[in-house]
Amino acid sequence: MTITQLLKQLAGGQVAAPIYVIMGEMPYFQHRLKTAFKQLVPSEEQTMNYASYDLETVPLAVGLDDAMAAPFFGERRVVCLDNPVFLTGETKKSKVDHDLNSLEQYLTAPMASTVLVFFAPYAKLDGRKKIVKQLKKVATTIELGDFAEREVRQFFQAQLKQDGYTMVPAALNDLIQRTDADLSLMMNEREKLELYTLPEHEIQAAAVQGLVRQTLTQNVFDLVNRVLAKNTAGAVALYRELLQAKEEPLRINAILQGQFRLLIQTKVLAQQGYSQGKLASTLKVHPYRIKLALQTHRRFHLDDLNRAYLGLFKVERQMKSTALDPELLFSLFMTQFAGQRATV
Repeated sequence: MTITQLLKQLAGGQVAAPIYVIMGEMPYFQHRLKTAFKQLVPSEEQTMNYASYDLETVPLAVGLDDAMAAPFFGERRVVCLDNPVFLTGETKKSKVDHDLNSLEQYLTAPMASTVLVFFAPYAKLDGRKKIVKQLKKVATTIELGDFAEREVRQFFQAQLKQDGYTMVPAALNDLIQRTDADLSLMMNEREKLELYTLPEHEIQAAAVQGLVRQTLTQNVFDLVNRVLAKNTAGAVALYRELLQAKEEPLRINAILQGQFRLLIQTKVLAQQGYSQGKLASTLKVHPYRIKLALQTHRRFHLDDLNRAYLGLFKVERQMKSTALDPELLFSLFMTQFAGQRATV
């Protein structure tokens, strides 16, 4: 079942199963689906017949007790359980103890009048676990995988049309770039852009440029291009802007390293014949980031990519072991990198 099909069912007050698992790291759809499940219960009954629990702080038993209760003067009860980390392979100790035996028992005979929904913001569950195997047998699972850029464009434009708005192509291209094609971020910016555009109802590029900030990842991608172009002054200036915006030096450096690692992986695998889609699935990276990496890596030698990556690793080590100014360390890195020539 797709997200669209599920939303349509829920809007009609229908449920296909007593238990659902919503998987994936897309906050927009997680929030939209939770709202849709809540609306299965009439608003006047929601106080008694709807509940949502964060399993990072609340024991599973509390949610199951609620799920096993009969609806209070209503036909249906909806219980949402967030962050069921015990379904994953993560080994970090939980803040609370969860009684998985009780969940196993519940799964053998789910309460017919309850809709139990697990919101699992994870890329995957640990299929080796007994509880996961049992859950998959009885639950309807919806996977919120990353949308391709084309799908992001189509969905966002459809939402604008539903609101009575249009967006010029240049504005949509800029929004895609500034948000890394992250649909959740784009939807967060939508209302602001629509209000700014009144009464024309057509969103122009100037609105995006004036209202939407680039993500740190996108700023770092611009920084990568300046580094590889050996534009020392431009790279240091952008690095300084990020510091002035209160971005943490270690975080900037970590994302920089990640971008260079992605470029190296993309270049090596592309030379082996990997397509854009296969690169995204193999490297487990959003398709839009792979698209940008493919556009970038062809212009540069692998030797330069490797030297930049290793140079940034040295910068990270110096940041952690010395009291030297991060901007000075980055400037020294750029001076050294720009002064070397690729050998292959």
